Amino acid sequence: MTAPYPVSILDLATVRHGQPIAQSLKESTELAVLADELGFHRLWFAEHHNMETIASSATSVLLAHMGAHTTNIRLGAGGIMLPNHAPLVIAEQFGTLHELYGDRIDLGLGRAPGTDQKTLMALRRTNQSAERFPSDVLELQSYLKGESRIPGINAYPGSGTNVPLIILGSSHFGAQLAAQLGLTYSFASHFAPQLLESAAALYRSEFKPSEGLAEPYFIAAANVIVADTQQRADELWERAKRARIRTMLGRGRQLTDDEVEQLVHSVPGQQVLQMLEMTAVGTPNVVREWLDDFASRVNADELIVTNMAGPLEDRRRALQLMSEHIIQR
Repeated sequence: MTAPYPVSILDLATVRHGQPIAQSLKESTELAVLADELGFHRLWFAEHHNMETIASSATSVLLAHMGAHTTNIRLGAGGIMLPNHAPLVIAEQFGTLHELYGDRIDLGLGRAPGTDQKTLMALRRTNQSAERFPSDVLELQSYLKGESRIPGINAYPGSGTNVPLIILGSSHFGAQLAAQLGLTYSFASHFAPQLLESAAALYRSEFKPSEGLAEPYFIAAANVIVADTQQRADELWERAKRARIRTMLGRGRQLTDDEVEQLVHSVPGQQVLQMLEMTAVGTPNVVREWLDDFASRVNADELIVTNMAGPLEDRRRALQLMSEHIIQR
């Protein structure tokens, strides 16, 4: 028996404290190969900028590398922050990926900057860039369909590849846009769970069938820490919480372990940890029950999980346990 929903992976190419970036990318590659072998549905990388702990900023470049090391797993962006880019450039990049790896390629799109306000300026983006997001999505879609909205301008590669577009979001705006355009919608509940249930319901109620999608398709995100014992899972969870504090509250400075510990119990620290509300922690049976309930509660067609188990061997083991006890039941 297989799981009642596909299980996918969101990898941020996390650079752990004191780790070289090259090692982080090597570990992500190793985990991608394993996920491919174990039957996970898709693997996404997310665009972030000016963050020392995330190495997936050049998202399409990283996807090209992962494509060369995998065979079956779908690959995509979760997501490309479209207002940071010209739609034509993204069509060319993902059109190239499609030509290299065929129908395995997805393109998730978000409208947030994926960074701070200062870096937003370095990206040549303004605060008004997000307002163009709906029209940018349509322009990008037209390039990929080979039906450019700008006469004489086409994406080569890209034209006619019909790379599937997925709207990413954490609010009702994304849900409504995905519904109006007849696109898959993925909700970022792994770090912004507040509007999850209402956004899921809104997306389904307002969905309009499109040429590429006859019925709504909703992907919900969660964090997972699964281990052979509850004790080990709890240990990894405590480490993961402190790593998140270091990432979110230590930008631009090196926090000591004592400073991180103090922040865990502070008001800002608790606010950061509240973002991780949608996290399953435990043995395979505990995590499977949590994910089943989560998927049922929001009527998810697919779950995408972040593997927060920390050390490489623990993340490898987590993938194996999820494959054995959640994907293949």
